[in-house]
Amino acid sequence: MNPSRSERALGAVIGSAVGDALGAPFEFGPEGAFSDRFPLPGQGGEMCGGGGWDPGEATDDTQMAVLVAESLLECGGLDLPDVFGRFRRWAAADPKDIGLQTEAVLSSGDPWDTAAALHFQTNGRGAGNGALMRAAPSAVHFAPRGRDTTMDAARRLAALTHGDRAAWEGTAVFHELVRVALASDDPLAALPATLHAVHPGHRARYATVLAPDWHPDLATEFNGAVWPCLGSAVWALRTTSSYENAVRAAIDLGGDTDTVAAVTGALAGAVHGIAAVPARWTEALRVPLPGFGGRVLRTAELAALTRGLGG
Repeated sequence: MNPSRSERALGAVIGSAVGDALGAPFEFGPEGAFSDRFPLPGQGGEMCGGGGWDPGEATDDTQMAVLVAESLLECGGLDLPDVFGRFRRWAAADPKDIGLQTEAVLSSGDPWDTAAALHFQTNGRGAGNGALMRAAPSAVHFAPRGRDTTMDAARRLAALTHGDRAAWEGTAVFHELVRVALASDDPLAALPATLHAVHPGHRARYATVLAPDWHPDLATEFNGAVWPCLGSAVWALRTTSSYENAVRAAIDLGGDTDTVAAVTGALAGAVHGIAAVPARWTEALRVPLPGFGGRVLRTAELAALTRGLGG
């Protein structure tokens, strides 16, 4: 059965959140920890919590994704100062987890349009996966507008917190792969054309990690960096045939498991559709929003957001 565009959009946004919540308890753990604990697919209990996370609780990955989605809806489009303001309000509310780079930018007191660049100038580090992790809703929203618009929007959103263009380009590639999948086309087959649209200074790096013969074991950096994170997600999609197996493979890589699984979950959800995301996982999902009145979103609220975004 070929999922509809709306089913694929729901798969992307909810699938990302589910991957995030599944991966969170295994962050920075060893390879294979998820399958060691849950050796049989479909056995249940995988939304186990741990490492400071309640069962089914999504992390900063999904929390920031929701903030992007709500800004797009409430502002009627891309309002970068508004997105940054929401990020800053959230960061000031002491979330359980926030990337060091993102926290430094959001707490700097610098204006929205210079904070990330100034941080990168002084720190020299700005290619973490913290912009990629939150990109599923924006990918869905901008997909109907074509490749150039969706990749440009990804770059602009990434640049709010990440000063290194590598983070912009990885987020742009992700946006485009989701766009292709929502149109019922094969995102893996679209990789050569997508790479051609990557900034020339970063094309070779992404061509390496997105190549058919690349394996995460070949990564030269920790998967908390944007290019091995995206490469690992594409590898998980390429080497599996279901949403569940793709996310399992992503978490079993170890390292930054919540974000790798969130990115994988978005891609696999867009390919396989929301029906492929196990109900036992979506039923347990919860997304707290620090700084926003104690709100906690569940799957139904994420679905409503996705439909509002054009999914």
